[in-house]
Amino acid sequence: MKGIKFLTLLLIILSLYRQSAAAEEDTPVSRFQTYLRFKTAHPNPDYSKPISYLTSQAQSIGLKTTIFEFAPSKPLLIITWVGSNPSLSSILLNSHLDSVPAEPSKWIHPPFAATKTEDGKIYARGAQDDKCIGMQYLEAIRELKFVQGYSPVRTVHISYVPDEEIGGANGAAKFAGSDEFMGLNIGFMLDEGQASTNEKFRVFYADRAIWGLIIKASGMPGHGSRMFDNSAMENLMKSVEIMTKYREGQFDLVKAGLAMNSEVISVNPVYMKAGTPSPTGYQMNMQPSEAEAGFDIRFPPTADPELLRKRIVDEWAPHHRNMTYELSVHGPMKDHMGRPIMTAIDDTNPWWGVFKEAIVSAGGTLSKPEILASTTDARYIRELGIPTFGFSPMTNTPILLHEHNEYLEESVYLRGIKIYESVIRTLSSFEGANHEST
Repeated sequence: MKGIKFLTLLLIILSLYRQSAAAEEDTPVSRFQTYLRFKTAHPNPDYSKPISYLTSQAQSIGLKTTIFEFAPSKPLLIITWVGSNPSLSSILLNSHLDSVPAEPSKWIHPPFAATKTEDGKIYARGAQDDKCIGMQYLEAIRELKFVQGYSPVRTVHISYVPDEEIGGANGAAKFAGSDEFMGLNIGFMLDEGQASTNEKFRVFYADRAIWGLIIKASGMPGHGSRMFDNSAMENLMKSVEIMTKYREGQFDLVKAGLAMNSEVISVNPVYMKAGTPSPTGYQMNMQPSEAEAGFDIRFPPTADPELLRKRIVDEWAPHHRNMTYELSVHGPMKDHMGRPIMTAIDDTNPWWGVFKEAIVSAGGTLSKPEILASTTDARYIRELGIPTFGFSPMTNTPILLHEHNEYLEESVYLRGIKIYESVIRTLSSFEGANHEST
């Protein structure tokens, strides 16, 4: 009899322990880890599972969910926290579902295991870029709604978009141009930013545009021992040398502290293709008749695009050296008024003061506003004239987006939730002008 009672007691204790363990696992950090484990890396991102998970999380805190599909198999999730004054424009908090590929052999922990180490680092592809903010939005609203009892004045929307890492053509671009987007009446948007390596938060008011440049050279083929004028490889290498000197000049401005990295035109070679194939690789005794190279160019909105176009024609791919080029420009350089696509960071934009107030109220400090060195989905919203800032609340953190062993510290993640509590509360309670300009 005593044995039966002891066994019953043991079973009760085990049951309570399991319930306690299960409760402990359902935390802001564990939910973040769950989101990180969905394999949303290109070229075959799984969007359905994370959207299902995000939908369940939103519904658990009483938020409305809507799924759009502007392109086949490219779902886009909108989560809505309805405000008390629908006449005011709404707030949009954006993040992207997808991530860049990861090479597991180069990582110290599997990139989709979301391993948390003893020192509190959470390793995962997307930990910084940018699944962190996607979950922090929800966690902040959970706290505001259930713990603080706050109700927004302006409606708050959260968007989870596909394909940002491959340009957003079937994600944010189509969303921004849709009737569904117009129906949301967005007055201000926050999108992703980047980590700060010091104690100040970074904020971005513009993105650099992406230019893809392919230059091609042609010339006489011939024996590898002969010296030809204007051979394909000679012409290509001349152009690469000229472009390298231009790159060095731009980089010198950064190294001298005269400009930030995002304020100059970056020109980086990404591939070179030439040579005649052979069974052992390339035919070393044969000069090719064609050669080409590709370059990633990032263009700040403050620069003159026509000057660079002229440089390409006259110096980088001149016709007199038997050269041609292909240039792809992603997105417009100017708005419909002919102005650079940037969000104002002065008194002409009331949202700037409101955002700064939210950061200070949370005990944070902002560094000097920046142009983002890379390119995000924010550009599609700025093109519409909607004030948009890039912001990811990560301080004292190395910038690891797209790198091996991407991680975010648990303490940084949790502090970011507190920052967003202040940001969402302040933005959604702002009752200023309803038609703000960039």
